[in-house]
Amino acid sequence: MKAPPAILERTALFDGAEWDFEKIRRVHDAIQEIAINELGLDIYPNQIEVITSEQMLDAYASVGLPLMYRHWSFGKRFAREEALYRHGLQGLAYEIVINSSPCISYIMEENSMAMQTLVIAHAAFGHNHFFKNNYLFRQWTDADGILDYLTFARDFIHRSEEAHGIPAVERVLDAAHALMNHGVHRYARRPKANLAEERRRAEDRRLHDERTYDDLWEHVVPKRDAKDADTVETEKEHAEIRRKLGLPEENLLYFLEKRAGRLQNWQRELIRIVRNISQYFYPQKQTRLMNEGCATFVHYEIMSRLHERGLINDGAFLYAMHSHTNVIFQPEYDDRRYNGINPYALGFAMMQDIKRICIDPTAEDREWFPVIAGNGEPWGTLRDAWAHYRDESFVLQFLSPKLMRQFRLFKVLDEAAQDALVVAAIHDERGYREIRSALARHYDLARQEPDIQIVNVDLAGDRRLLLRHAVHDGVLLEEASCNAVLEHLSTLWHYGIVLEEAEAATDKVLKTHEVPART
Repeated sequence: MKAPPAILERTALFDGAEWDFEKIRRVHDAIQEIAINELGLDIYPNQIEVITSEQMLDAYASVGLPLMYRHWSFGKRFAREEALYRHGLQGLAYEIVINSSPCISYIMEENSMAMQTLVIAHAAFGHNHFFKNNYLFRQWTDADGILDYLTFARDFIHRSEEAHGIPAVERVLDAAHALMNHGVHRYARRPKANLAEERRRAEDRRLHDERTYDDLWEHVVPKRDAKDADTVETEKEHAEIRRKLGLPEENLLYFLEKRAGRLQNWQRELIRIVRNISQYFYPQKQTRLMNEGCATFVHYEIMSRLHERGLINDGAFLYAMHSHTNVIFQPEYDDRRYNGINPYALGFAMMQDIKRICIDPTAEDREWFPVIAGNGEPWGTLRDAWAHYRDESFVLQFLSPKLMRQFRLFKVLDEAAQDALVVAAIHDERGYREIRSALARHYDLARQEPDIQIVNVDLAGDRRLLLRHAVHDGVLLEEASCNAVLEHLSTLWHYGIVLEEAEAATDKVLKTHEVPART
């Protein structure tokens, strides 16, 4: 049997800590050979850029995007991150990767050559494959159009500042940023945003569809006597208005962009820009465990294979593995460094566990995972999981009893009315399933972020906007934060705002927040 060329050669790709662009090119090509031909990864074209620590801080501040528009909050974040970094209180990421085509990976000039090798494997191939193949990214993001769209957004906001003044633009952006987490389509299947088309149509949208504005205010239900207020006919009219307004609506920014009658066209475009960027990040929030687990597992496999073939020496491999070990470190619950479950640790452990189950399953594995246990196809199984799951469903499907024991997981029942915590699930058949379900819910973004929807608009009266927060497990909104966000919402709507917090199961109203109309 003929050995692979890399094994025959056994020539190290680099020697020493210093890097140069020729070494980076050689490392990239060697990694690509393994990633595509052996691991079966499918990636966007790669674009690797070396940046300084200050540029990395700048990327931190502008939410990791390379062409972000200007906003005071980015400068504030930059000053904070820089102060922490300069005083040794916080480190910097070794890389930042952009979900675009080409996939842009920023690597630090301060990294050693061994670290450059690891982060190229991690970002340019691990994250890259996940971005291109996971169904959430395929469904919601436009990798081909994001860079051009960011250029358009930056230029449009700059022109708006020149035309209308920086304070006026910042007021709209401040309000839109406050609503960013509520500016995404979560559940309903909508066509993937074509950002190139968005850019081409921007000029047309400046004029906006005047009929939309007119329809909103022309379909006002005429005032009726109190005795007629609850008639069936009135209810039908209200229902028809809600239908035309597309209510209930979970995407607050989308509703404001389309229906806020007192916004000017340039303000609508600003809201649309923030909404599109928020939607771009939404899949990343739902797949952090899987995404980081995939990238960490890929870099571990690639670095191991490079070392086995003599393409990196013992020193470089040990240096990379030291960093890898730090990344996947999971502090104990009573450790001062404990901050919940490390997504790198659990994600990497689950990827390793799936590989083990596919190759060398136990009787327990065959009982819990009959489809994949012993199939001899670990990489095919992993690629399928990376493509078709998000964090919640991935944990629910693939977390094994072995890993629950390894991470010492158990379920605690915490009821507000009880004086003590109760351990509700331990390591037995029933307990494993309860623990897995509870941990999966922990990664369900719908349970972690408030479910707030616009449910009605009082077009017959003072045009107040009525919102409803579906309360789960009795967790109400934090008062000060809620009021601040409602003030920003009022900035864009201009009329009064009412937010009701109601139990999701019974629809019982628990609390009401109200903001008066702006004068």
